[in-house]
Amino acid sequence: MLKRISGNLFWLARYLERAEWRARLLDVNYRLLVENSAEAKDEWWPLLAVTGEWDLYAEHYANYDERSILGFFTFDPHNLSSIASCIEYARENCRAVRNRISSEVWLEINMLHLEAKQWSSERMLSRGVVLFFAELRERFYGIAGAMQSTLPRDTGYDFLSLGRWLEAAENVTRLLDTKYHFLLPSPADVGSSLDISQWAALLRSASALEAYRNAYGNSISVERIVEFMLFDAAFPRAARFCVERLETALNRIASACPVELRAAEENPTAKVPTAYALGNRLRAGNASAAMAGGLHEYVLEIQADCATISDEIYTAYCKYE
Repeated sequence: MLKRISGNLFWLARYLERAEWRARLLDVNYRLLVENSAEAKDEWWPLLAVTGEWDLYAEHYANYDERSILGFFTFDPHNLSSIASCIEYARENCRAVRNRISSEVWLEINMLHLEAKQWSSERMLSRGVVLFFAELRERFYGIAGAMQSTLPRDTGYDFLSLGRWLEAAENVTRLLDTKYHFLLPSPADVGSSLDISQWAALLRSASALEAYRNAYGNSISVERIVEFMLFDAAFPRAARFCVERLETALNRIASACPVELRAAEENPTAKVPTAYALGNRLRAGNASAAMAGGLHEYVLEIQADCATISDEIYTAYCKYE
């Protein structure tokens, strides 16, 4: 496969996954605000903290209120990682590889793109924030379903998988980090009903509440949530699950890659070593150890590894002169 095509497929999936996770980040922040005290209604700043977009936001907005933050993350063209921007870039990459994408996938992406052009703060707030993002997630489910049902499991699909699972692995850590930045009214509230309800809201935004309860019952435990969202091998949004699917896609690509694209080493770990190192770390890790060293610091390490993995994939498979 040409490196240009592999890059388009990789970024098509990444942008779609990023847009969906941005919607989840906004949703969980809104739910945390609802669960928190009335005095915290303007605490939207955790989103800027976990995404690292303080400076960009400050260039265009003076207030840190609900309307401004939602607009910035949802459809502001100045924010290249806004949901609308990600959808735009996904469509551009999809168009570049139109002959490798089914009509059903192309239609779903185009429909979402047209809807995004109509977004506004007024429409979002009039619909209700939770309902707006719930409907948006349904759109992403439609795209994922079309891909699952209509695309052949070839090397192109493997590059889509690389983009999807890499982006998902990084963003589940950002979702957890949102709770870290979302301060409780006082230290005494740690472990309180308010704290637990906020963690439950996080699970709900990740579409993980039912799966968590199936694994652990109705008792909400912070350590169990961290174990589930980072180290579970069966839940599709857990970091370990995502990285292991990433490893599988890399192995398939390495075995199918033509001679002219192969590295000198035969071992597939040689091209993207950080992916396998991260997979081994997550398989050996657990919530207790992660939290003992600081959960915030632990997820930042995963995010740094994901950035390195992206660079390694680009160099090995997508970079062309």
